[in-house]
Amino acid sequence: MSPAYLNVESSLTGRRWVGPDDATERRAEALAQATLLPLPLARVLAARGVGPDQAAGFLAPTLKDLLPDPRSLRDMEKAATRLLAALRQGEKIAIFADYDVDGGASAALLLAWLRSLGHTASLYIPDRIEEGYGPNVPAMQALARDHSLILCVDCGTLSHDPVAAATPADVVILDHHLAAETLPAAHAVVNPNRQDEDGALAHLCAAAVVFLLLVEANRQLRATGATGPDLMALLDLVALATVADVAPLTGVNRAFVRQGLKVMARRDRPGLRALADVARMDTAPTAYALGFLLGPRVNAGGRIGQADLGARLLACTDEAEAVAMAQRLDRLNTERREITERVREEALAQAEARGLDGPLVWAAAEGWHPGVVGIVAARLKEATGRPAVVIGFDGEIGKGSGRSVSGVDLGAAVQRIAAEGLALKGGGHKMAAGLTLARNRLDEAMARLSDLLARQGAGQSGPRELRIDSLILPEAATLPLVEQIEAAGPFGAAAPAPRFVLPSVSVTARRIGEQHLRLAVASASGPGIEAMLFGAFDTPLGPALEHAGHRRFHLAGKLETNTWGGRSRVQLRLDDAAEA
Repeated sequence: MSPAYLNVESSLTGRRWVGPDDATERRAEALAQATLLPLPLARVLAARGVGPDQAAGFLAPTLKDLLPDPRSLRDMEKAATRLLAALRQGEKIAIFADYDVDGGASAALLLAWLRSLGHTASLYIPDRIEEGYGPNVPAMQALARDHSLILCVDCGTLSHDPVAAATPADVVILDHHLAAETLPAAHAVVNPNRQDEDGALAHLCAAAVVFLLLVEANRQLRATGATGPDLMALLDLVALATVADVAPLTGVNRAFVRQGLKVMARRDRPGLRALADVARMDTAPTAYALGFLLGPRVNAGGRIGQADLGARLLACTDEAEAVAMAQRLDRLNTERREITERVREEALAQAEARGLDGPLVWAAAEGWHPGVVGIVAARLKEATGRPAVVIGFDGEIGKGSGRSVSGVDLGAAVQRIAAEGLALKGGGHKMAAGLTLARNRLDEAMARLSDLLARQGAGQSGPRELRIDSLILPEAATLPLVEQIEAAGPFGAAAPAPRFVLPSVSVTARRIGEQHLRLAVASASGPGIEAMLFGAFDTPLGPALEHAGHRRFHLAGKLETNTWGGRSRVQLRLDDAAEA
């Protein structure tokens, strides 16, 4: 085992700090010399496997260079041909979408593209509580009576019976969830996670799959001498879905989000403009804003309110209607937060009583709202570093959601227990999954799921580690450097924001509200910066730093730009600390 970074074997939060290995450090120094980039940025790039000849392209990713050929996905050409045929023949088209951000954004992409070509499609989003996830037989039968083409987005890959019930309509599935060996009898199933795909595009969310469909459709239109709608203007929706669905920000996903943020900054889309305003976003949009400000509000309708509200907002073209829907979603999101916090406290207490040292952390209870169990599962996963499942029962049937950790495929494990009959249904992808099960199979199902996850290595890690990218002195943390580091982003799933350590600094703390701390950070060698510790008193960090006295600390966190009152300055968003 390599030595702990700065000899921190156990930080204030009990984590062992781990820095770059010697090989990464050598690559970083070589990269800095060859490109003249600052060493802290070179360390970030080296840790991501970027060499000197790749640095320029990595820091400025473009869709032109990274966009895959849509036809590399099975059934893509067939799906686009069927969509264009429906347009030419004036057929009625329905869109059946999931109720989350990815489903809503996917639906909005299709609605906007079709609207640009003079066609209005029907939108159907199932109620989370009454109908559950994905297509169901009554809904598909009803849609098939009035439409000849049904597009299922962000769902449908496992929906054999509902797809079969949709006759005589044709069904096209545009999805990314893990498929079984047998596909539904649809006209086309476009899914990078089909069993017969090579997995090269498995990291795409459903909205990205839909975007590739529109690229292929525009290509086919050009072949006939026609011009398709402007697809670049739709990238704000793809970016929102990619971040909100926690898709890895690697490869083409980086370019989707980078370009999408630029489109969003223009504030052209009424729904996103209204949503940004109610979320009080007063700076240029960032990946953080998509994941933590906009995404939860779009999701709120599907979680505890009107299922189609988020999708309708994203597709909306009327300013007043958009404002009204955004305000409604903002109120629902406030209500959702209150419900989430209550369930989180109860679930954590139950999980702690059961034990947090196994391969799976889980909790289940009567009456937990199915719209928040996924969020609570994510909180348990973050708190324990283990896959987590949270289930809410309504009588004898429970609906649950799970979140996983890197390297553990939860979706495959959940699909396995469903195939074995321990769950009524279940599926998802590596990092997130959903399931429905009977109360009398709960303990047996969770024991089996725990065993399957243990075989993948879940729960076998030693003391939790905190990855450090680089050491930096406070006086070197300048705005130009932060801007250069942000060019290595956007940061998120599979591409975490780089973490820096300010070594041996003194701190003076001031409370912000009841739970947060703002720290004035000073070093002996030059001017200091500020640091922000959110939720300070949920961990040992708050009490230790609030009463630091004359002690010195190593501070670990992410550098960011804080803009207030027209003035920008660098601040450290604190993750951890250790006594120097």
